[in-house]
Amino acid sequence: MAFEFRHGRADESPGRELLGELIDLFDAQYPGRAERPGSVTTPQELAAPDGAFLVGHEDGRPIAIGGLRRLGEDVCEIKRMYVVPDARSHGAGRALLAALEDAARELGYERVRLDSGPAQQHSRALFADAGYVEIAQYNANHIADYFGEKVL
Repeated sequence: MAFEFRHGRADESPGRELLGELIDLFDAQYPGRAERPGSVTTPQELAAPDGAFLVGHEDGRPIAIGGLRRLGEDVCEIKRMYVVPDARSHGAGRALLAALEDAARELGYERVRLDSGPAQQHSRALFADAGYVEIAQYNANHIADYFGEKVL
């Protein structure tokens, strides 16, 4: 399948709507999350000059999102990866992860980090297959129980 990734914003269509779907999913998977989010990321953090927000398209239809935010001089964090349910298991998540890593390289980052919660077992398998290694907790996300890093 061919996927196209375009730079967008988390607070503009179509990214805003897909991000809303992701937030609804997280709120359903993690009761109480709406009142006490694990990680708060603003649209500005996922924007230039230090971040990025990608919208993945398949045949012109927006099907995926993901963002990058700066953690330090040479390290960024992948945030808000999401693929719509009917586009999963066809390589969109893997393509999105690769596109986010490419965007991180373009921004000059040398390492990328991410976290996930217990309901994201498929994501963890993808991350391990893509070369992420488990590291110590690097943020205060109380929902996450996996923290990974990859040298780009």
